[in-house]
Amino acid sequence: MARMLRAAAEPRISRPTGAPTWLVVALACAGQFLVVLDVSVVNVALPSMRADLGLSGSGLQWVVNAYAIAFAGFMLLGGRAGDLYGRKRTFLVGLALFTLASLGGGLAREGWELLAARAVQGLGAAVLAPATLTILTAAVPEGAARARAIATWTAVGAGGGAAGGLVGGLLVDGLSWRWVLLINVPVGAVVLLGALRWLPESRAGDGRRLDLPGALLVTAGLGSLAYGISQTEAAGWAAAGTLVPLVAGLLLIGLFLLVEARTAAPLMPLGLLRLRPVASANVAMFLNGSAMFCMWFFMTLYAQNVLGYSPLEAGLALVPSSLAVVAGSKLAPRLMRGAGARNVAVLGAVVAAAGFGWQSTITVDGAYLTAIMFPGILMMLGAGLTATPLAALATSGADPGEAGLVSGLVNTSRTMGGSLGLAVMSTVAAARTEDGAAPGAAAEGPVALVEGYASAFRASAVVLVVGAVVMAVWLPRRTSAR
Repeated sequence: MARMLRAAAEPRISRPTGAPTWLVVALACAGQFLVVLDVSVVNVALPSMRADLGLSGSGLQWVVNAYAIAFAGFMLLGGRAGDLYGRKRTFLVGLALFTLASLGGGLAREGWELLAARAVQGLGAAVLAPATLTILTAAVPEGAARARAIATWTAVGAGGGAAGGLVGGLLVDGLSWRWVLLINVPVGAVVLLGALRWLPESRAGDGRRLDLPGALLVTAGLGSLAYGISQTEAAGWAAAGTLVPLVAGLLLIGLFLLVEARTAAPLMPLGLLRLRPVASANVAMFLNGSAMFCMWFFMTLYAQNVLGYSPLEAGLALVPSSLAVVAGSKLAPRLMRGAGARNVAVLGAVVAAAGFGWQSTITVDGAYLTAIMFPGILMMLGAGLTATPLAALATSGADPGEAGLVSGLVNTSRTMGGSLGLAVMSTVAAARTEDGAAPGAAAEGPVALVEGYASAFRASAVVLVVGAVVMAVWLPRRTSAR
């Protein structure tokens, strides 16, 4: 990938003059929207993909996991590449990879072609995602304006994840499963042209080479961990297929830390982890991501498997929640001016925990307003309130030269937290569903399913309460640039 970025850097790209800040923010947010949307948009298309391409059950699982593992595994590499080779260049390279892979996946005729395309999509997303936040923070001076811009970035990203089910349902019902991937091609092309014309270039490189040993170790380590996590739902935590990659991932990350401590130009300067804003905000992002990511998954399952909603109806049912996360993200900067970033983050976690607690009271004949809409609004309002101050704290705690890396850390923390949280909560739900099945009744019965989903929501509420305590104790009182 370093060779690709160097090749992309050879032509001199002039700085755009007079590009309005709002346009730079809009382009960065558009890139983030595409990245997050593709985490969830394929879910409703999986049955159609299986029927059309003849995928096995495990192959179908890898339609999702190939993207998530490549995304998480290459995130730090993408963030550091932006610092060294230029944030605009990495944005363009990542978006081009993502768009071309979307075209390949949409035209796939065999299962392996689709899986390969999803893995390349994840690689492109990992290069693109850190650059979106770094470009935004470089374009907007620190203060209230940057907080508003980060809030917009957070809202657009959260909205992408929330809109995945609705967009996927509309495309599958109206066209075919291929369009959940092909839709990225015209959108990506428009954003690519706009970015090439208007995005300013910035870089913090000083002639250093990319730390390839460190990049390979951390990518292999995170990828191995993500793979092990993805195996837990099917094989369980004690299976060799789960334990071996998890242990290997931990060993590789340990070796990565040793290499970084001794190399002259590390991929991730370990001093960053000693900065309180960076360390505390990333731990908080990990904890909150592990709970929040589960919401869309289990709410969609509850709506379809228990209440009998169609995929499109389930997507429409979650529209108020999607609007709530946007509202929370936009409200956060105003609250931050008076209450401070730490207090707003804690408030968001408490509000979300209340929503998850309410959601854990679901029944087999729940009404839409009290079983989906109102608790969903609380959960996602809290998510929006929490994400904006955490991103602001993390990015304000490091030098400008490390901005891309810190952005990669933020995205990695959230993605890995979501992957681990979903695996853990799925295990909790599956165990409770099996225990809750009546003697002689199917484990997939509505009553047993509701008990499993409710257990997952309760466990998520506990994680959020723990996260609120961690944030109240560890987060700094206010953002401060170094």
